[in-house]
Amino acid sequence: MPGENLTRDEARERAGLLSVDGYEVALDLRSAVGTGAEGGAGTGSGAGTGSAAGRSGEEKPRTFRSTTTIRFRCSEPGAATFADLIAPSVTSVVLNGRELDPAAVFDGARIALEGLRAENVLTVDAQCAYSRTGEGLHRFADPEDGEVYLYTQYEPADARRVFANFEQPDLKAPFTFSVTAPADWTVLSNSAAEGAPEAAGPGALTWQFVPTQPISTYITAVVAGPYHYVRDRYSRTLADSSVLEIPLGALCRRSLAKHFDADDIFTVTKQGLDFFHEHFDYPYPFGKYDQAFVPEYNIGAMENPGCVTFREEFVFRSKVTRTSYEHRANVILHEMAHMWFGDLVTMEWWDDLWLKESFADFMGALSLVEATRFMDGWITFANRRKAWAYRADQLPSTHPVTADIQDLEDAKLNFDGITYAKGASVLKQLVAYVGRDAFMEGARRYFRRHAYGNTRLEHLLDVLEETSGRDMAEWSQAWLETAGVNSLTPQATYDSRGRIIQLAVLQEAPASHATLRPHRVAVGLYRREGVEGALVRYARAEADVAGPRTVVSGLAGAERPELILVNDEDLTYCKIRFDEVSLDTLRKHLGDLTDPLARALCWSALWNLTRDGLMPARDYLGLVQRFAGQESDIGVLQMLHSWAKSALVHYAAPQWREESGRELSVSALRELRLAEPGSGHQLAWARFFAQVAITPADLQLLSGLLDGTARIDGLDVDQELRWTFLEPLASHGVADASVIGAELTRDDTASGKRHQVRCLAARPSAEVKAQAWADVVESDKLSNALVEATIAGFVQPNQRELLAPYAPRYFAAIERVWQERSIEIAMAIVRGLFPSLQDDPRTLESAEAWLDAHTDAPSALRRLVLEAHDDLARALRAQECDAGAHSGAAVV
Repeated sequence: MPGENLTRDEARERAGLLSVDGYEVALDLRSAVGTGAEGGAGTGSGAGTGSAAGRSGEEKPRTFRSTTTIRFRCSEPGAATFADLIAPSVTSVVLNGRELDPAAVFDGARIALEGLRAENVLTVDAQCAYSRTGEGLHRFADPEDGEVYLYTQYEPADARRVFANFEQPDLKAPFTFSVTAPADWTVLSNSAAEGAPEAAGPGALTWQFVPTQPISTYITAVVAGPYHYVRDRYSRTLADSSVLEIPLGALCRRSLAKHFDADDIFTVTKQGLDFFHEHFDYPYPFGKYDQAFVPEYNIGAMENPGCVTFREEFVFRSKVTRTSYEHRANVILHEMAHMWFGDLVTMEWWDDLWLKESFADFMGALSLVEATRFMDGWITFANRRKAWAYRADQLPSTHPVTADIQDLEDAKLNFDGITYAKGASVLKQLVAYVGRDAFMEGARRYFRRHAYGNTRLEHLLDVLEETSGRDMAEWSQAWLETAGVNSLTPQATYDSRGRIIQLAVLQEAPASHATLRPHRVAVGLYRREGVEGALVRYARAEADVAGPRTVVSGLAGAERPELILVNDEDLTYCKIRFDEVSLDTLRKHLGDLTDPLARALCWSALWNLTRDGLMPARDYLGLVQRFAGQESDIGVLQMLHSWAKSALVHYAAPQWREESGRELSVSALRELRLAEPGSGHQLAWARFFAQVAITPADLQLLSGLLDGTARIDGLDVDQELRWTFLEPLASHGVADASVIGAELTRDDTASGKRHQVRCLAARPSAEVKAQAWADVVESDKLSNALVEATIAGFVQPNQRELLAPYAPRYFAAIERVWQERSIEIAMAIVRGLFPSLQDDPRTLESAEAWLDAHTDAPSALRRLVLEAHDDLARALRAQECDAGAHSGAAVV
């Protein structure tokens, strides 16, 4: 819709004209319950496009009344501007006591405002739509008990789907919310309720909330419904001897209450509050701290001050590994860091999104390691988070950490591995560069100087220059203002006794992003020792790498190593390469490497070699088959499983992909049987075996584990694991709709419904695929969660021929999908249905032809297609490497 995609220039112009004194927002949510069309199982009807009806135009959305009063000033009386609102209809618009004709001033996305005064009051009474896409005010009806739950999600710009506003981060203001809802509901917002709720007609109450501190629109929040709500308190004596008291809350749907481990959530929360108060020396500024775990959530979590929202998958229904608890703790701490980086101090525009996300990612990992039981968190960071960054930084859409964001669609796509994980990696190196004390003091000054304000890159650099005494401009230019990832390779020469004469680090950069950066690295020398041949480090030196070749002092004279590990301890952000001797050592002895972080770094480097077409996929899979069973870190093991599956599906040469798959399934079953009964490793291997099961014997075992005729000692086949086993049975045609339906009867919950939809779409039938395609592409009836589940079921690696007809249909449909659907759903479709399984040059040519023919398509849509095209081109290069390397078994 014209006007939805706010540009940076428009935002700057409006910010130069306006300052906002406050909002008063009244929402009447009584319409969430009772009669009304349902838009997909487990969801309420809503307007995914912001228009008055869905694509078919056959039904009107379920709406709620939203009344907003905005008090604002204008620096140029007589000027014109606009307010933002996406709503099916507007009842009235009153500007400075003057009634405006809604039909004349409201175009579906903006309200035109002319003849402004120095001081203005705008009141907008509108009918806004409940969402089923996870954008705006999402409505969910629990299939287990029929209860209705609501929550908001706005970033970057969906508050305008709920109330009229000036939707940009630098027009901060206090917000006063009031919410009318069913009397038996729990209703929360950013700030505490002001007194008891008041009667508002039969069966309803109105909750009034105290005004917030000045915050941006995108972090305002409302959560409402019959939530299960657990309370606690945090207290801390501050430096001035005053006592800070923070009421804590944790909530989830009632039907999940039996699984809700609020005590562990509160433990991590208190540990995080201790850590951030100790290091930031700025008291938590937003009063209470509620954490709501909500259904059908599109992202991991959102840092709404005082009312943080999380995806409810963090409430574990079945047994999970330690990695899942670590991940949840990390997300809790990431969002908490945002209370300072992002909420207290907010970027001016989305160009500097990194000012909140990179810092939250780094501080979340740092606090995880130093304040909680997850002391190995840097291993996860090196292995998982940086893999996300390395992939993003090699796409054609890569960008500097501080980006050029021209509009809201650009902003939506820049919540990526560069903004989060690369930025956090860069900050980790910055701490080593300026010193931890200087870094933390810089943060403290940043908060005090810019509290409740907005900032740009230079504001942070200013305080870091003050506290460190260093010139930050060169560092910023190299690390924040240029794109791409460097590769570091060791180069050693030896004397006749086998001792090092000279060890250097060679630095390379791709031609497309040729910057060679300064790196602080540790270089470790490893050799096998003892009877068991443990591969251990015996020498180490640090060096400042600069330019194409840097000599490392401190290692001359050391005995010849079997493994040279550049970037030992993961101090910098780079791709690690190996010399031939080191690579040969890893092929033979990777499992003997005793240090878990060093081992994780080697696994990550080997994966990068595979992705880059420098190591055949069969070699990588062979390493996984030989050494993954020795991996002690459960998070690393689960990452290896994910990479191995990707290598098999995308990078293995087609002529022996099936053979490689059989070898991998044999290996997975072997390790499943060898794993300690009841352990997290056993659970991880069980899940992986289900993912790679391929032979009739594999599928028979899965069926037996489901019906109880087979058993593996210590393996509890709980409900989530049952669905994990059922999907491959469905995709191979062993489990039909009746079997899947019976499993839903057993697990008639919101999670069960998502699993059922995915399994149904996974069946190997042309009719099934046609229906799944129609449900997602040709209809907007499904909720965001069921769109995701359907796409996941539709795309099955063992059904390449069955999916082939959808490649041309994809390219014919995506521009229309982008125009007609909300950006969240459109992104899911464009990413999820790209025909990556049709891995031949013709698909690549089709993508290139679409890009050539659609040069004027929205830049965000073109970016998604360009990224998918690049992923496919990378896969074809890797397959060529794999095909050319062997005529038979992999040489590992």
